[in-house]
Amino acid sequence: MRVVVTGSSGRLGRTLSTELAASGHTVVGADRAPVGLPGVEERDVDLLDERAAQTLLDDVRPDALVHLAGIAVPFSAPESQILVTNAALAHSVLAAAARTEVARVLVASSPTVIGYGTPEWRASAVPIDETHPREPSNAYALSKLIIEETVRMFARTAAGTYGYFRPCYVVPPEEWAGAPTQQGHTLRERLEDPALAAVSLFNYLDARDAATFAEAWLAAPPHVVDGEGFFVGAADALARRPVAELWHELAPGLGSDADRLSGTQPVFSIEKAASLLGWRPRRTWRTELVAAEASGTPGTSVTAAAVLTNTETRTA
Repeated sequence: MRVVVTGSSGRLGRTLSTELAASGHTVVGADRAPVGLPGVEERDVDLLDERAAQTLLDDVRPDALVHLAGIAVPFSAPESQILVTNAALAHSVLAAAARTEVARVLVASSPTVIGYGTPEWRASAVPIDETHPREPSNAYALSKLIIEETVRMFARTAAGTYGYFRPCYVVPPEEWAGAPTQQGHTLRERLEDPALAAVSLFNYLDARDAATFAEAWLAAPPHVVDGEGFFVGAADALARRPVAELWHELAPGLGSDADRLSGTQPVFSIEKAASLLGWRPRRTWRTELVAAEASGTPGTSVTAAAVLTNTETRTA
């Protein structure tokens, strides 16, 4: 399959692009800051320019598009800039895909659309699944809600198949080995101080598992995924102790439903992706953190410039 990945230089985009290429897909990455990805043809494109986005898709004529581009971190830019940039990018890219009649379009949203992160927030049920109310509490989360509705609009009106996914806190391979996360601390520090992971309700996702989800979504029957959204995360929580023990002090918004989380069970349910797509994550911090540190894989950081280009990462 010929696939365009926007935001291919981002924390998620780099791994997703190279993993799709390694699986045999022809991948074209689109970003304002190409980084030399192996096996990926990279294009320097400002996707806010609707004409440039259209020219890219007219030239490549992809079978599929995975849209990750956007300002990736809440409060990393003025709220109005985050809102306008992310919403405009999604509409620009999806409109170009519709005109080019791209068969499959998968778009990154975020778990933040449900609104956690404020003192007043309360979960409607735990584990949290795709039926949870969407109550964004900042411009980043609001932009993702607009993106989800943009996807739904094109699913109703365009010829192709459109869907979105909500990737949990993305961990690329180099961060298992000690590279700083987008918050500046390491994964080991995030585990040692559960308050750091509580901000995102202890969710996480190995970037390579995001790539296998994308493959499963691209291969699914159109009627199964058109207009649908999926939580995509690890099968456990990013915590050394069960969330059922931690929520009282660190995540009170989860409420007593969280007492029912057994053992390492995560807050966010991935059962919809498992039942409809047959997808399950393969990696957990319990194996990846130790393996990466033992191998001595060098860590590399993501620059601030990369965060504000056409890239996409998961945030707390």
